Amino acid sequence: MRLVFISLVLVVFTACERPKEAPKFTSVSVTDVHVDSFSVRAITFLDKNTLAFAGNKGLYGSVDINLGKVMTNTMRYDTITPEFRAVANTKSDFFMLSVGSPALLYKTGNNGQMQLVYKEEGDGVFYDALSFFDDKDGIAIGDSGHGCLAILLTRDGGETWSKVSCESLPRAEEGEGAFAASNTNIETIGDKVWVATSAGRIYFSADRGDHWQVINTPMGSDVETQGIYSIDFYNENAGFAIGGDYTQPQDNEKNKIRTDDGGATWTAMAEGRDPGYKSCVQFVPNTYGEGLVAVGFTGISYSSDGGNRWAELSKEGFYTLHFINDSVAYAAGKNRISRLTFK
Repeated sequence: MRLVFISLVLVVFTACERPKEAPKFTSVSVTDVHVDSFSVRAITFLDKNTLAFAGNKGLYGSVDINLGKVMTNTMRYDTITPEFRAVANTKSDFFMLSVGSPALLYKTGNNGQMQLVYKEEGDGVFYDALSFFDDKDGIAIGDSGHGCLAILLTRDGGETWSKVSCESLPRAEEGEGAFAASNTNIETIGDKVWVATSAGRIYFSADRGDHWQVINTPMGSDVETQGIYSIDFYNENAGFAIGGDYTQPQDNEKNKIRTDDGGATWTAMAEGRDPGYKSCVQFVPNTYGEGLVAVGFTGISYSSDGGNRWAELSKEGFYTLHFINDSVAYAAGKNRISRLTFK
């Protein structure tokens, strides 16, 4: 009996001490769930069964993941069909934000219709991404104007939004923005938020946007089309950012960076090695911060070692993606929303 007990203890100990490695994905299958003449750069999971999205031509809608049923609608504001590139959600509401002037922020209304909760007009108005800390506090970011990034905050679940004054923000570099390419240049964990910019810098707040500091990174930003396009954190310490120059998508230097100290310092990764330009990067769930998938119109790439080495899994082009579990993600791009299964 004693030997049996010792054997059981060893089995349990071995199971608990499993190697912290990501799976060695070698392929990805792509199944389209919705195809139409649109462009979608922003998606979010309302729950484990529902994907919500918004795109150009005023398009927004949802996908029932289990049934494959797609529902769409079109938003119009006066004679305008807005271009949406940012979405987010709380437990009770879905939000979508358009880019240029007038910037229009909508939330789910009590009568089942989308309700306009914020509007901003003016030269240079251009919003890029949207996220929530929890069901009360949210943040949206836009390109700089009057010397600072545009940052909106809500403290009441998105009912009202206020713009942070430039006096409360670090000074922006000339032309600094945030690339409205995939709605993944904001990351929120707990009270912390990281914002990645076209200047290759990270704006960081530890108190939900009340106070900010700027962190420089090795990301290249020599021309206006180059910089950080996407950022993701596995936990409060491990983060990864990717970008490049979409006009020179083959360039693979100074476009991939990693942090393991919460964003205080960043290290260039895979210098001179593919992938080049990508618009979105996401950690694969349950991979100990080692599994990463990056997508762009250039295809789908995967790293199993924290971003040091990458393999191209597909040339299928997408703008953005989000994982629903550790082997399945949903991605969106030009004319399509698709289910991606990694093997």
